[in-house]
Amino acid sequence: MDRDSVRSVLESVSSGEMSVDEALLSLRMEPFQDLGFAKVDHHRGLRQGVPEVVYGAGKTPEQIVSIVRALEGRGGPVIVTRIEPSVAEVISDEIDLDYHGDCRIGVVGPIPEERVGRIAVVAAGTSDIPVAEEAALTAQLLGNEVVRVYDVGVAGMHRLLSSMEDVMTARVVVAVAGMEGALASVLGGMVDCPVIAVPTSVGYGASFGGLAALLAMLNSCASGVGVVNIDNGFGAGYLASTINHMRSPE
Repeated sequence: MDRDSVRSVLESVSSGEMSVDEALLSLRMEPFQDLGFAKVDHHRGLRQGVPEVVYGAGKTPEQIVSIVRALEGRGGPVIVTRIEPSVAEVISDEIDLDYHGDCRIGVVGPIPEERVGRIAVVAAGTSDIPVAEEAALTAQLLGNEVVRVYDVGVAGMHRLLSSMEDVMTARVVVAVAGMEGALASVLGGMVDCPVIAVPTSVGYGASFGGLAALLAMLNSCASGVGVVNIDNGFGAGYLASTINHMRSPE
């Protein structure tokens, strides 16, 4: 049950179309659905404004299909992250899955038309795009306007400077970078909005699978920079959406 559903119930009580007991029963029904291998949270949309998102890695195609079917029609699209192409192909035989292979996200249901504010997703290099796309698509699916600024790392600062109008008009900036992770500090010193830094596992041996970028971002000298985990584009996109909606005039 999402917030619109709860509002509808309350309005029905107010108008006399529904009794208090009927409303109570409606609100109590199915706070979660036990599938045996998973307990699907149907009240997450009510608590957080966003329905449960399915983490696909480690789940069988059959498990994913069952969870998606339990979530369908309860407000917003069903988002499934981290699913490989072979798994997505099997799932697509059972349900109508819109699969985005560049970031391994599958979507079931309509994408929201409403766009709130602007989130800029900035990627240092082409190799960082899969993580950046996970952040960008997640933010889009959660109802945000997203602008993508890719391959603008500090090895060629003029590339970033040529796109600063898009970046500086955003309410939230997501900075995605591997190697030494310097992009987050540069952006943090140039914009007046929160910067969410995403270290990626892109880099040579001493980058330690993204640990060097993670530590550099955590030690950023720029104010207003927060850091998510290595390669966690979904987490960055979700957090950016939360901040963006909080700052919305609505």
